[in-house]
Amino acid sequence: MLAVGSRLRWLADVVTRDAASVYRMYDVDIKPKWFPVLYMLFEESDCSVTGIARAIGQTHPSVSNIVKELKTAGIVTDGKSDEDRRSTVITLTEKGRALKERLCVVCEDVGNAVRSIDSQSPDSLWRSLDNWERALSEKSLLRRVAEEKAQRENRIVEIVDYRPEYHMTFKRLNIMWINSHWSLEPHDLEVLDDPDGSILSKGGLIFVALVNGEPMGVVALCRMAGGEYDFELAKLAVDPASRGAGVGEKICRAALCRARQLGAKRIFLESNTILKPAIGLYRKLGFTELKEYHPAYERGDIQMELTL
Repeated sequence: MLAVGSRLRWLADVVTRDAASVYRMYDVDIKPKWFPVLYMLFEESDCSVTGIARAIGQTHPSVSNIVKELKTAGIVTDGKSDEDRRSTVITLTEKGRALKERLCVVCEDVGNAVRSIDSQSPDSLWRSLDNWERALSEKSLLRRVAEEKAQRENRIVEIVDYRPEYHMTFKRLNIMWINSHWSLEPHDLEVLDDPDGSILSKGGLIFVALVNGEPMGVVALCRMAGGEYDFELAKLAVDPASRGAGVGEKICRAALCRARQLGAKRIFLESNTILKPAIGLYRKLGFTELKEYHPAYERGDIQMELTL
């Protein structure tokens, strides 16, 4: 057991040391020990000190001290819960919310680096420890993350107009995205089986994101005739393999730019609030939530608009 503890402590020391360097590499000014607490706040779960401590397996005093440091750094603030005035709830400040976006990129690159190590490890704990130690001695976690960062930043993302050869990509990515959360509805298949008839022939547009030449993302502008909106932004789907390259934002910005060129004034979209990254992206693009909405899909629970 002493040998196990010693080896685990060595791994913990190596990873923690690299973690601090990783944050510096991304110009993220946080301490490694803050991350579990920040992660809970990013997930917006039980954000009381007690709830966070229970979720991450740390003591209440330990989490309380971290929260004090985060408050001093201007990343979080606290206040009384609306439901229980006896409970103190921790929330992100504006600085904390900005930090969340930057840390998401860090987490993506670190996750890929860790998976590259884990792929070398069989199920045996001892063998896994051997492989992790060997892998880190050959190439540090810091260097692996730096390589992931460079690879992501070197990805070339090009947005092109839809062509018939992209039909299967348009259909595949949307089916994969929908099935990862819900089930396909009849109207989904009507659109995905015949994008020409359901979107293009009605004055709509479809855009495809090519990452190093490979189609990895799609989005549509569906013409909305005779109403208060010119287009609906719909059928946004990005291949998980291209996450971290900003494909979703780039393809949406290209679509909105084209809409402006066509003289559009207002854009509509429908989504679901469980898709926090997507909703965050739409808000970043300038979309605001409608006070009253009438979802066209069972999975829809939010509708938004953008005035160009």
